[in-house]
Amino acid sequence: MTDLVTLLEVGGPVAALGGGAAYARTRHPGIYWSTVGLPVSTARLLGSYNSVMEACGLTVAPSRLRVLAVKATTRREVRPVPPRRGIIRPTTTGLRLRLRLAPGQEPADVATSAERLRHAWGVHAVYVTPVKPGVIDLRLVGFDVLRKVRMPRKLPAGLLKVPVALREDATAFVRDYRTVPHGLTLGATLSGKSMYLRHLIAGLARQPVALVGIDCKRGVELAPFAARLSALATDPEQAAALLPVLIEEMEDRYDLIKARQGIAPDTPDEEITSDIWGLPEHERPVPVVLFVDEVAELFLVATKKDEQRRDEMVTQLIRLAQLGRAAGIYLEICGQRFGAELGKGATMLRAQLTGRVCHRVNDEASAKMALGDIAPEAVAAACAIAPEQPGLAVIGDASGGWSRVRTPYLSLAEAAETCHTSAHLAPDLPALQPFRPAVPVRPGKSLAPVVRPQPTTG
Repeated sequence: MTDLVTLLEVGGPVAALGGGAAYARTRHPGIYWSTVGLPVSTARLLGSYNSVMEACGLTVAPSRLRVLAVKATTRREVRPVPPRRGIIRPTTTGLRLRLRLAPGQEPADVATSAERLRHAWGVHAVYVTPVKPGVIDLRLVGFDVLRKVRMPRKLPAGLLKVPVALREDATAFVRDYRTVPHGLTLGATLSGKSMYLRHLIAGLARQPVALVGIDCKRGVELAPFAARLSALATDPEQAAALLPVLIEEMEDRYDLIKARQGIAPDTPDEEITSDIWGLPEHERPVPVVLFVDEVAELFLVATKKDEQRRDEMVTQLIRLAQLGRAAGIYLEICGQRFGAELGKGATMLRAQLTGRVCHRVNDEASAKMALGDIAPEAVAAACAIAPEQPGLAVIGDASGGWSRVRTPYLSLAEAAETCHTSAHLAPDLPALQPFRPAVPVRPGKSLAPVVRPQPTTG
């Protein structure tokens, strides 16, 4: 009986701790990392740093001066020199430390051994970021941060910057239109493409930016944000009327730049290298972001007349993509599929879209359309996205770099409310006034009577 009581007293708490740790690791990985994973991984890193670096081939032979100093002061063996390690900085999602590379090493050497370092130190992933020549940041992520997305507390802010998703290295993915002016977002139905679009619109709605939408699905995607939109086209006919107005707005802005900088009026727009950001603030026109949802609807034709209209719209979109950046007009093209089979001009338009976001797609060819021409190795990662992970996407840019991201959940009602409360920030652009969408009047709250009526008795 005494042994049973002792077993219960000792084994009970141990079993409870073990079960609690297993539950936290599955359901609340952040809590598990802060309480268990962080101390264990830190101890592993401190205790095995030199041996792990040597096993991964990240050490170099010591200098002659070091060999002489060791032999003169101690009798221990002279071992190869690993990269010099800085202070370990714990975070809510992992660890960060700065390494000074040994002579003859480069960041690619450490990046190649990232998978070995992950297993050696018991973390989910290891990422390498160059800081300056000879110095890198080593980011250790303790768990899969994309399984349950929680954006960092400190997010980059600024005009035309929108933190829209979380990267797999636990940093925020910021859609910066000043750096990457035009983007292409592809994704199948229920892949999270609409959620990505909601975050973009809700983030830009709080800024002094003109938002223009083309939604040929009768406006079902963009109509909820009508309070903040400066213009909205809900079918190809309206889009064919809206795009020439944007072209004319772009040309007027080029004329403004010419007048301010003393450029000859007959100079072609293609030869002007400056932009609206060089103008004084009181003369600078507001930026315009054009959202095109289901771009394939603009390419579909049924008659010869529709084909002529399609060619005109595609030409205008290409002109906006080529020349719009300097005029402060930016494109965000969305669709399920976007390739040469859509028709003449599709490939040329895609080549102008620098930023690429590929959600889950229905076939490998769609992933190649989005990423194959800028980051071929990212195509396999895009094809591996499961239907059970909506919002997960692969992003790439013209530099060839790519990473996985996931957009946090944002309901349609929350995004629409953000647009409604920021409707006063919509700039006044007279040229777009005919395309301003009608905003439905919200029903007011009914007030309860001050005195409750009493029934009369006869």
